Amino acid sequence: MSTLQVELVAADRKVWEGEADMVVARTVDGELGILPGHTPLLGVLTEGEVRIKAGDATHTASVDGGFLSVDRDKVIIIAEAVDASQIPA
Repeated sequence: MSTLQVELVAADRKVWEGEADMVVARTVDGELGILPGHTPLLGVLTEGEVRIKAGDATHTASVDGGFLSVDRDKVIIIAEAVDASQIPA
């Protein structure tokens, strides 16, 4: 099964990088689930949670808005501020 390459980036640092099975984020158009093979996309994030499912673990981070880019199974999430206290370093 394919996986996603995910980068979660705040304005001042890379918060998390790794492989994931699924990413869920809230955009201005509603909640969006990204799986491997997803169509290329550029979305505007609203304030809320980003969930990254990697194996049996689900990592959750709060973002204040930002952007989400999907292209060729690579997901990049960029936000001004990220509270990643629930994501292991």
